[in-house]
Amino acid sequence: MALTSFDLKARDGRARTGVITTPRGEIRTPAFMPVGTAATVKGMLPESVRATGADILLGNTYHLMLRPGAERVARLGGLHKFMNWDRPILTDSGGFQVMSLSELRKLTEKGVTFRSHVDGSKHELTPERSMEIQKLLGSDIVMAFDECPALPADRKRLTDSMRLSMRWAQRSRDAFGDRPGHMLFGIQQGGLEEDLRAESAEALKNIGFDGYAIGGLAVGEGQEAMFGCLDFAPGQLPEDKPRYLMGVGKPEDIVGAVKRGIDMMDCVLPSRSGRTGQAWTPRGQVNLKNARHADDPRPLDENCTCPACTSYSRAYLHHVYRSGEMIAGMLLTWHNLHYYQQLMQGMRDAIEAGTFVAFEADFQATRALGDIERL
Repeated sequence: MALTSFDLKARDGRARTGVITTPRGEIRTPAFMPVGTAATVKGMLPESVRATGADILLGNTYHLMLRPGAERVARLGGLHKFMNWDRPILTDSGGFQVMSLSELRKLTEKGVTFRSHVDGSKHELTPERSMEIQKLLGSDIVMAFDECPALPADRKRLTDSMRLSMRWAQRSRDAFGDRPGHMLFGIQQGGLEEDLRAESAEALKNIGFDGYAIGGLAVGEGQEAMFGCLDFAPGQLPEDKPRYLMGVGKPEDIVGAVKRGIDMMDCVLPSRSGRTGQAWTPRGQVNLKNARHADDPRPLDENCTCPACTSYSRAYLHHVYRSGEMIAGMLLTWHNLHYYQQLMQGMRDAIEAGTFVAFEADFQATRALGDIERL
């Protein structure tokens, strides 16, 4: 029996539900992956993240290579042991962060040289080094090293970048080698251009990967453009492999992506929002900073079973946020991650039952209500 596999259980329209099997456990799809950038989901204990329903976390190659260092993590037993998370971990390749965070970067055919945003030290990241770092970390799902141009970009820039990423994809595949129990995902690029996306998909299929990501979206193009691309991009990728939309996103983006055939997503939004006093509920976003919550004894969401909603009032959450207390970010992050995982479970159930259209309509109608009336 294969150590890793992807089994589709049901389809409803283009939406799919299934299971990715790894030696460290099963990942139910569609899956939302909380982001543990520096080997922690900020404000959460690993067992709390698991309690929200997360099957898999995302770790960040760029941040971990700079601090504490991949070799150090390997000496200490690998990322799972280091951060006390025994379930699957996906690591990104570092390419996106190099492009967006680092100073004085230089891009060549070989890879990228850059200065660390932490201490200014000089580093080189190539497809080969990215594969080495992700192996040292011990991640279960490894991402190919790619370049991600910011949108909007002209067609020549998109074409050149995509073709460079495809050459890097081949080098990533070669450097990854044969690692039973670990999966390597290729990343489709090509901006919003259907023909460039098709060329990229063909190149990736010819190389052969265990899963396929759609990269280069959620980088400023807007929801309408992103959905326009997702109307064709997932269908260009193999049916029998997981499809991962990188860096998405808002609940309405997630539902729209799943509707269009996406199986996996990640985003810092639920945790980052929690630290800035924002909560996500079925009725949309709630800003706990607002004075309207100061005397409100009601829970954030009366139907939610997370600790923030079962044990604390809006008034308390407002107070601890305004007071700068750590518990504010902890409780709101837990709530947001819980809401996101409930959303994923709702979609999995709806796809299996063949009721995704009704699920989506209810999702939109509930959001349109807005937050509960103020007292």
